Amino acid sequence: MLTGASSQFAHSSQNAALILLSLFFLPLDTAILLFSYALRLLPTGLINQQSAARPRRRRLRQPKTILVTGVGMTKGLALARIFYEAGHNVIGADFEPSGVPVCGRFSASLKKFYKLTKPNPRTGAAPYVQELLTLIDHEHVDLWVSCSGVASAVEDGLAKDIVEKKTDCKVIQFDVSTTSTLHEKSSFIEKTVSLGLPAPETHTVTSRHAVHQVLHNAEVKQYIMKTVGMDDAARGDMTLLPRPTVSETYQHMSSIKINQDSPWVVQQYIKGEEYCTHALIVRGNVKVFVACPSSELLMHYQALPPQSGLSRAMLEFTIEFARRYGGDMTGHLSFDFLVEERESKKGVEMTLYPIECNPRAHTAVALFNGLSNELADAYLTALEPEMDGAVHANGHVQRQIVVPFQPAAYYWVGHDLVALIIYPLIQFLLGLFYGNASSQPDSTNILTGVGKFLQHFLFWKDGTYEVWDPLPWWWLYHVYWPGQFLACIIQGRKWSRINVSTTKIFGC
Repeated sequence: MLTGASSQFAHSSQNAALILLSLFFLPLDTAILLFSYALRLLPTGLINQQSAARPRRRRLRQPKTILVTGVGMTKGLALARIFYEAGHNVIGADFEPSGVPVCGRFSASLKKFYKLTKPNPRTGAAPYVQELLTLIDHEHVDLWVSCSGVASAVEDGLAKDIVEKKTDCKVIQFDVSTTSTLHEKSSFIEKTVSLGLPAPETHTVTSRHAVHQVLHNAEVKQYIMKTVGMDDAARGDMTLLPRPTVSETYQHMSSIKINQDSPWVVQQYIKGEEYCTHALIVRGNVKVFVACPSSELLMHYQALPPQSGLSRAMLEFTIEFARRYGGDMTGHLSFDFLVEERESKKGVEMTLYPIECNPRAHTAVALFNGLSNELADAYLTALEPEMDGAVHANGHVQRQIVVPFQPAAYYWVGHDLVALIIYPLIQFLLGLFYGNASSQPDSTNILTGVGKFLQHFLFWKDGTYEVWDPLPWWWLYHVYWPGQFLACIIQGRKWSRINVSTTKIFGC
């Protein structure tokens, strides 16, 4: 993996190699694209109407017009497709970084697409909010479902307040105050504790001296540090503190930029498995929920059984958090949890700790594929008044929380191809060429990677590809990412990782 210390030539070579990889697979992927379209053109008698080649679209007398922002990301694209299949008119919108059109622009689920101006320090959020207001008014949007990324969540909270004041459109997005509170790690933990819910010990620090004070009083505890702001280079640093020796601790701390303008969080290290959740909250009530195993860079999604103890515990935490938070809480609520296991006289006790909150949609929403009608109706409860403990949505009464039962597992073929096959193979060959046995992976690890790739390819579902809507998948790998890699070469940008599902590039 390249770092900020790697040469510009190495980074440019990496980008060029990925562009060539896209070109290499272009004929095959184009054939898959054309075959997918050919299936759609077959007469109804030759292909089942319920086949994946044809969208299972519900017919409605009065469909709603729904705006989904963030359709360049898997979560936005998945929701756009879900609303389309449920019979509604879907308008898509998103930023288009470096001028490269996002893949969601070309989805068959969209009636129309709008390019938005990304908020920046020079112009602020005003142009972005005005574009949303104009769009919502022009298209007579009934419901705006925000699928913002981490960099624009607060701006979407600001836009929500203005949109609901000036139009009749309802918005699935927390207000700016709630978004800001939940978005920041330190304020989220403080809020959680104030609500009487469990949370790991957390300190906000603005100096190395403050960090050393926390560590000095640590006794047997260990901590990790997380930047409060957006720092892609520091995000993956999971160094446990204090280090084995005082000098190692001081050496590690000397490399961290920390001051009043760049605060950090020192959080108690919880040893255990990590999980994430996605929930839809409407007026303080949980309408949609899913939980799945997580990791620092999550690219494989498998839902926990909704009846499992862990899933129920995370759901109960989410319900209780929304209830105690109060107010007209409407938006997406996603938590990251760590589960600590301890041995006791009663056996193994498990404690659930929330470590972060993402007040925005989570990619795990893709796990609801196949529940389009139920999920869309849950979202539309935001448009209807509550009646006798139930909410009438589109002529249906919605009482239960929508959860996916036995959903497909999701992966991204481009990510797995590179991460499981190509990168380990390159490392192995470089190790052989330079004769450095310590740097070369064991050949069995390569075979394991190939086995995992084949398992995912044959039995899992790609997060972007749909037989009835294949163009976004093709565009993602053969236009969008090559365009981003070319922009990185031209602009001299360095990066260490990318997230194919969110289209995020982690700079370094």
